[in-house]
Amino acid sequence: MFLILSVCMCALLLGGEGQERAALWRGNDRSGRCQYTFTVPSPTEASCPQTGGPEMEALKARLGLLEALVSRLAGGEAGGPGAGAGAGTSGGLGSQSGLREALNQATGERNLLRGEKERLEREVEGLQRRVEEMRRETEKLRSAPCPQQTPAVPPRAPLQDSGLMRPAGGSSPMSHLISRPNRHGGASSLRDPAWEYGTPGFQELKAEVTEVPAPGPEDSTGCGELVLVGEPVAHRRTDTIAGKYGVWMQDPEGVSPYGSSMVWRIDTVGSEVRQLFGYEDMEQLSKGFPSKVLLLPEAVESTGATLYRGSLYYQRRRSRTILRYDLASESIAARRELPHAGFHGQFPYSWGGYTDIDLAVDENGLWAVYSTNKAKGAIVISKLDPHSLAVKKSWETSIRKNSVANSFLICGKLYTVASYTSPNTTINFMYDTATSQGKAVAIPFRNKYGYNSMIDYNPAQRKLLAWDNFHIVSYNIRLGRQQFAN
Repeated sequence: MFLILSVCMCALLLGGEGQERAALWRGNDRSGRCQYTFTVPSPTEASCPQTGGPEMEALKARLGLLEALVSRLAGGEAGGPGAGAGAGTSGGLGSQSGLREALNQATGERNLLRGEKERLEREVEGLQRRVEEMRRETEKLRSAPCPQQTPAVPPRAPLQDSGLMRPAGGSSPMSHLISRPNRHGGASSLRDPAWEYGTPGFQELKAEVTEVPAPGPEDSTGCGELVLVGEPVAHRRTDTIAGKYGVWMQDPEGVSPYGSSMVWRIDTVGSEVRQLFGYEDMEQLSKGFPSKVLLLPEAVESTGATLYRGSLYYQRRRSRTILRYDLASESIAARRELPHAGFHGQFPYSWGGYTDIDLAVDENGLWAVYSTNKAKGAIVISKLDPHSLAVKKSWETSIRKNSVANSFLICGKLYTVASYTSPNTTINFMYDTATSQGKAVAIPFRNKYGYNSMIDYNPAQRKLLAWDNFHIVSYNIRLGRQQFAN
């Protein structure tokens, strides 16, 4: 009893001294057991030192992430080993298959690009060699002296030696050299000034000979190489947004009931383009009064249609199928797929518009201009049978289709236009199907209205027909003499 009383007294004395510094708490812990907590402030430290700092916070964050990951794994195991294994296996196999397919595709594209790069490098090397050869030839021609020309007429003795005197009047043995009628009926003078105004003594007859190349044989078709394209002539501006792009045509070999003067037009803006407008002549087109409106049985794709011998040839929408629509019977007369041709945006011209297949007509017949996967985007030209649409022969060029704005054929030669928006651009490439050879050219070409979406050639009129940003226009052209291969 005395011991207990002593302890209590000591506690009271200590409590009186440290009442401000010590504290006692009593409470239950998480398990429900009674727990006493006794705290005493530090007599020397104003605050507790930090334990760990930023490193400890980072460690706590990593431990939290690890705990969340363990929880997810534990939850997956709780879902059942069989289901988890099946899902994991199928997911893993699907992921591996997708990765393998993506890897194979990337490898294939890399190989294609590598091959294209090697081909372009070879072409650049060949062009560099040609430029160097031309430079050496130019230097050689500049350094070489001009060859002495042999006169076509041998020198003659002076008139006083030959016994011929300048006549005082009337005719003479050489009167046919003095004057002759020209093709307009007048007199064409060939007198030398010294002969006419010289002193009345004897004169020496002088002759100047000019070397003129003999003309080559004329082509019965009047064909030749394109040398000039005139300024565009506008015939009409379309009225609605549907006419921003389009195609207009005249049949170079028109048949009954429509002749070659009939003008046909298709506005190609829209998802279901099927209306074909007909005008009696260019005057009615300029006034905007169609005399015939036909509803095509299947929709048209883009601006690559053409007319030939009473039929409209066009590409069916979203396909590589070519259709021959007979204007007289107003029905489809033939259809055929163009083998391996790209369509609906695979290999268009640079302006787009799903211009993958472009049909054209020239002096030699019906053509198709397109590309294939095998050609890797380069232009392919095919000669088509106008009745059955079968491919007769094909040529693969070296110019990429999406690098040019448009193309057309004249006399079996393909010409490409560099830009569809530049006001002053050029026709930059020509490929001759007769020789299977292509070359760069630079023939000025005008896009007057700033968005040329269609260019075709009409062999009957010897004109280019075009559709330039709502405007129906035409161009006069000039062909040079046909170049014959040796």
